[in-house]
Amino acid sequence: MFTFVLKRLGLVVPTFLGITLLVFSLIRLIPGDPVEALSGERGMTDERYHRLIHEFGLDRPLPVQYGDYVWRALHGDLGLSAITHEPVFSEFIARFPATVELSIVAMLFAVAIGLPAGIVAAVKRNTVWDYSVMGASLTGYSMPIFWWGLLLILTFSVGLGWTPVSGRLAIQYDIPTVTGFMLVDSLLSGDKGAFRSALSHLILPAIALGTIPLAVIARMTRSSMLEVLREDYVRTARAKGAGQIRVVAIHALRNALIPVVTTIGLQIGTLFAGAILTETIFAWPGIGKWLVEAIHRRDYAAVQGGILMTATIIIGVNLIVDVLYGVINPRIRHA
Repeated sequence: MFTFVLKRLGLVVPTFLGITLLVFSLIRLIPGDPVEALSGERGMTDERYHRLIHEFGLDRPLPVQYGDYVWRALHGDLGLSAITHEPVFSEFIARFPATVELSIVAMLFAVAIGLPAGIVAAVKRNTVWDYSVMGASLTGYSMPIFWWGLLLILTFSVGLGWTPVSGRLAIQYDIPTVTGFMLVDSLLSGDKGAFRSALSHLILPAIALGTIPLAVIARMTRSSMLEVLREDYVRTARAKGAGQIRVVAIHALRNALIPVVTTIGLQIGTLFAGAILTETIFAWPGIGKWLVEAIHRRDYAAVQGGILMTATIIIGVNLIVDVLYGVINPRIRHA
């Protein structure tokens, strides 16, 4: 097991360096000058312009800039935001809990519905249940997040008035920040109204963000269950008189979960990518909305730091999923 983990860790370093190079290169291909973006409508003098260019290190050769960027990143220094002049790491940490809370609830929604739906579709293969689940999952996977999010807002917020349009908490509530997770902090404050408000603000963004992972999980669960249900040990269990629930829950589901767990881990990246659109649509004050604003303002340090931190988290999650994969299926450790 130790060797298996070391092999997986060995893949992290080149992946990390590749991400840094990609982010560093792509941000500089975006049209516009980050220093001119600071000037606004009034503009700035040539002297101040060249001073800021030197201050941000943009007058140095690109290889030197990249080397300095990687060196500082390895030491936990992501630079200062060109707009707010605050450390990028601090800005990321301040907004990270909002994105994590949204992602966790979206994934719980996806797993809670997608996993049972996939199991039912496999057990009831070629019935109306199977066709309904697969049809719904295909529809959910095909819908763009920005369209689905706007449709949810128009239906449940504007039309029915059941949920708020945007934000994390109604303005009349002021609760102390302890964890950064609004649901948890509202519970800790003991204010039931604040908790209901936080929950109502979270419902639509979580549904919009979790729909695509839900569809993927449902389809993968169905496919994996169908493959396992054909195995000899499942037929043997049925021949010994095991009931349908025991066969599905005990004998089939555990082995069918191996590719499903991997799929769930891979969907973490989808959640963070989808969070950019979801947070923008619902004005959710998380990492996605912050990155969009940083791109519009040509804030190199914020974009580089934000994407690098997000990618590092996704790499870490996938590493954990790989290790869990080896725990669930011991044969993988020796592959």
